[in-house]
Amino acid sequence: MSDRESMPYDVVIVGAGPAGLSAAIRLKQLAAERDADLSVCVLEKGSEVGAHILSGAVIDPQTLDELLPTWRDDGCPLAEVPVTQNVHWVLTKAGKVNLPHLWTPPFLHNKGTYTGSLANLCRWLAGKAEELGVEIFPGFAAAEILFNEDGSVKGVATGDMGVARDGTHKGDYQPGLELHAKYTFFSEGCRGHLSKELMRIFDLRRDCDPQVYGLGVKELWDIDPALHEPGKVVHTQGWPLSEHGGNGGGWIYHQAGGQVSIGFVTWLNYSNPYVSPFQEMQKWKTHPQVAALLKGGKRVSYGARAISDGGLQSIPKLVFPGGALIGDSAGFLNVPRIKGTHTAMKSGMLAAEAAVDAILSQRGGDELAAYPEAFERSWVKKELSIVRNVVPLVKKFGDLLGSGLAGVTMWAEYVGLKMPFTLHHHPDHETLWRKDLVKKIDYPKADGVLTFDRLSSVFLSNTNHEEDQPVHLTLKDPDVPVAYNLPLYDEPAQRYCPAGVYEIVGEETGDPKFVINAQNCVHCKTCDIKDPTQNINWVVPEGGGGPNYPNM
Repeated sequence: MSDRESMPYDVVIVGAGPAGLSAAIRLKQLAAERDADLSVCVLEKGSEVGAHILSGAVIDPQTLDELLPTWRDDGCPLAEVPVTQNVHWVLTKAGKVNLPHLWTPPFLHNKGTYTGSLANLCRWLAGKAEELGVEIFPGFAAAEILFNEDGSVKGVATGDMGVARDGTHKGDYQPGLELHAKYTFFSEGCRGHLSKELMRIFDLRRDCDPQVYGLGVKELWDIDPALHEPGKVVHTQGWPLSEHGGNGGGWIYHQAGGQVSIGFVTWLNYSNPYVSPFQEMQKWKTHPQVAALLKGGKRVSYGARAISDGGLQSIPKLVFPGGALIGDSAGFLNVPRIKGTHTAMKSGMLAAEAAVDAILSQRGGDELAAYPEAFERSWVKKELSIVRNVVPLVKKFGDLLGSGLAGVTMWAEYVGLKMPFTLHHHPDHETLWRKDLVKKIDYPKADGVLTFDRLSSVFLSNTNHEEDQPVHLTLKDPDVPVAYNLPLYDEPAQRYCPAGVYEIVGEETGDPKFVINAQNCVHCKTCDIKDPTQNINWVVPEGGGGPNYPNM
């Protein structure tokens, strides 16, 4: 018998992101419409709602209009800056080409969208959820899946608090709490560690492609007021990733308060083990067009997060006995639009609608088949279907030809000419070449004004973990980094991590050791994704640990 206390709910939601909060709100709305009372709980591993939320972000308000139609007049921070201008640059090292709007379908033009902080939107959504009676517990990380005797999901348990690095209990030790539910929604975001376990246990990825990813590195800048154009949105592709055959691109969003959100996404299918997504972002800022905008400005925040790029063909089975995957735990991002908030929110609403019908019919612990059936009929499925071949085409044929072919397929699908094929994905961890087959990349040294190093960047993310706790970056085999990854790939974890978590020390004396600086971790999950042997397994640290993003 467990010594943990337990609490029963109708629905438990893991993760207070846009999908989880939308599901919670919709559950309560529907219960009220039917004069019923549903108990709903949301667990959030961040110290507060929004602490671990990071996005560009330009948001399509379609789902927000469905969920809370009066949001524009109800204090929602997203309403402050509608998008007024949309620009796409194809960069060379010193120049740029503006991509004409006529080359891209209308859904890429950002008409009717808004730019702002996704973290602040989540904080506002959390307030709306609490007004409806949803219980939200920030600082409590769901660490374990609980099962009924028949194998269905019973709920989750939060992690124990006050455990020392050696596993002993400290003076302030508190056992975790069990939360039991008729249905549990997993809304952990990209590469959620419990969602990954559920996919393995229930074989949810049996009939879909592997998920593929990008790493987004973001900075928030206060810029010269004379250069600030509220609502202007810029996306870039090409340089600097074009120098070594990589894919991805940058963004510049002019947001409220004289600030710009800037960032760079590196698709994690790159082959050169010397690529550093963090350094690619710093290098991108030295482009004349970007540097001119930031001149005289000040960097005020930093963060990084992996994003799910697989689209329609990488969405797993969404349900299992006792629960469902929603939001980026399943992967609903529309990559060409660079938008996943509206689709994530809608997935949460669809799951909520299925759960309310089930619970009010006295069901629990079974598969919510109505949720994936509703997804198949939804505008989300249609939207993702139109763009399903874009990422594979760019990866196969490169930025120039691949983007051209992708544009043709998007236009065709948009006007109703459905392509008779769906291209497929290959896992990101299988794409690295040996270090002797590639050219080492020499990145410029940070100048501390426009470009920065990783440790000073992590400082701006307000990242903190209790130092004396078990390391949450676990190795299946501790010998692999030095015995295998180092001779073959010069241990790429040293470079793909945007927070300086991993390093090799002692190599110059012939005694190399793999060091994990877990306190630096910003929870981006890149190591869990890109390690070539899948030897690193990211699990949740003690609740409340990690970054504390104020306005990201």
